[in-house]
Amino acid sequence: MRAILIFGLLACLGGIPTVSAEIFTVWANADAHVGTDLRNGRESLAEAIRQSEGADGFPWDIALHLGDFSGNQTAPDDAEGREVVRQFGALQQHRREQVYTLVGNHDASGPHEACQWWFKKWIDPLGESTAFSGVDPAKMPFPVEGTWERYAFRVGNLLFLMMGDRNDGGPPVGRGARGGYPSGAVTGETFAWWKAMVEANPDCIIVSCHHHMLKATTAASGPWEGYVKDADGNWKGKYHGYFPDGGPEGASYLYFMDGKPDAQAFEDYLAEHPGAIDLWLGAHTHTHPDDRTGGRGLIERKWGATFVNVAGLTRYHGGSSMPMSRLLTFTEGSDELKIQCYLHTAQHAPRGWYAPAERVVKLSKPFTMKR
Repeated sequence: MRAILIFGLLACLGGIPTVSAEIFTVWANADAHVGTDLRNGRESLAEAIRQSEGADGFPWDIALHLGDFSGNQTAPDDAEGREVVRQFGALQQHRREQVYTLVGNHDASGPHEACQWWFKKWIDPLGESTAFSGVDPAKMPFPVEGTWERYAFRVGNLLFLMMGDRNDGGPPVGRGARGGYPSGAVTGETFAWWKAMVEANPDCIIVSCHHHMLKATTAASGPWEGYVKDADGNWKGKYHGYFPDGGPEGASYLYFMDGKPDAQAFEDYLAEHPGAIDLWLGAHTHTHPDDRTGGRGLIERKWGATFVNVAGLTRYHGGSSMPMSRLLTFTEGSDELKIQCYLHTAQHAPRGWYAPAERVVKLSKPFTMKR
């Protein structure tokens, strides 16, 4: 939390008064796919960290990484886990504990492995595996409550609900022996927890986070929008790999709940309770910031909420990847949220802030650090 000075000229008084306003900034990113980029000579996570902290970077109070640390098509291994931790070591002005994380589909364990062992060991959102992850829960600026799969933390009247993808255990819901198996999944317990937290906190600005976007909310988040058809009418990968036994219709959005395809539990709830949340932050489909596949952009309004695809930091994982992230700026006493887009390479436009993607959106209530 930082104080900024806002100067306003009061000509009638012949002076310039100073008004102090507090801002809270969240660096939202995802899809580092460190193994993929490293094989191409690029440190996707470390490079983004160094840019954010560099001379032409930007200050941030906390960061969110919304999953897909791994770039493996097979289940991730210890070597890639150590590499993720090594790249987090690029942090100089921030602590590792200022980065809040959740699990994505590529981070999932294999069909015959212990449930999400890799994510729990190396990424470790609760600081339960400190010897491997380096995460010390005592150093988290905002304490977490919950489990590795679903947890919450509060910043003033902001309530962050962090939900992990459950793409494990084998097809059709979980990944196979090879491939990311992209269709998003949650357990019924996670949905019940989310609903209870939403209904118990009507006084909060609720920020829901998952690796995936909800159905038909942002670019390429509709049925079959993860693919294109070839000349013979067969589906082939565009944003995501095509796996016929893994619910390919829903490869671009949160598709399964407890094995039920196209469940739409969150969508149905939000349609019946418009304005129940303020923000849904997701990732998974990494593309350029002006993509409008399906007639939708990467920031859209629906059911009284703002949906933001923040992906992704990778350059080499997927043919449509252009490294970018978002900076969210909350201002004390204001119900406006500024969302900026930072380009980490010059593929789409000069590296740095990309003004055409900047948005100011309304919140349900003014932000305040006071509770």
